[in-house]
Amino acid sequence: MIKLSIVVPCYNEEKNIPLILSRFNDVISRNDIEVILVDNGSTDNSEGVLSKLLPKYPFAKTVKVDVNQGYGYGILQGLNIAVGEYIGWTHADMQTDPNDVIKALEIIEKENCDKIFVKGNRKGRPLFDVFFTFGMGCFETLLMGQFLWDINAQPNIFSRDLFDNWQNPPFDFALDLFALYEAKKQRYKIIKFPVVFPERLHGKSHWNTGLQAKWKFIKRTIEFSFKLKKGLR
Repeated sequence: MIKLSIVVPCYNEEKNIPLILSRFNDVISRNDIEVILVDNGSTDNSEGVLSKLLPKYPFAKTVKVDVNQGYGYGILQGLNIAVGEYIGWTHADMQTDPNDVIKALEIIEKENCDKIFVKGNRKGRPLFDVFFTFGMGCFETLLMGQFLWDINAQPNIFSRDLFDNWQNPPFDFALDLFALYEAKKQRYKIIKFPVVFPERLHGKSHWNTGLQAKWKFIKRTIEFSFKLKKGLR
């Protein structure tokens, strides 16, 4: 029986895939964890790297998305094939340590709670990013009537019943907000733990590329937030 299925969406991460697989191999010391790497419509050699490396890592498997339809869409395709009692996701950019996934699972097992949502709380970030996160957290909290903080921190790991009840989840970065809000609404026990957030080792962010990109992200998130709020009426 698989205790935890963790999804890792990979979009043009050919240089980071070997690192993340190696790091997961270092920290996984049990046989009830599966890692699902989603080739989320990559246009680099991610597919070839996955094909070559996955046979070396029995805990890992992959699913391919032919055309990228968004960060959230890729995660959802991974969650659809997950078989774990607990499921969730983290990033492939090596800014989120795979060992944080193990820490989250240990928290879950210690709490022994059926309805639980464990999430990272980022430390060591640039001041501007902290300010951005603070502003978005205040907005979402006031709009949604739930305390929502560091929404895009990783990992996100929770009881699979939460996912089974989702209706019309978003296909973009708003999935992080959607998941946390649904957990709050359904009175899941929310536990956040500190995670270090260093600089990227390889490649570049596909959204955090400057003020213009941040503004586009804010607009999309606000639009989804109002849509989500409207659906609650």
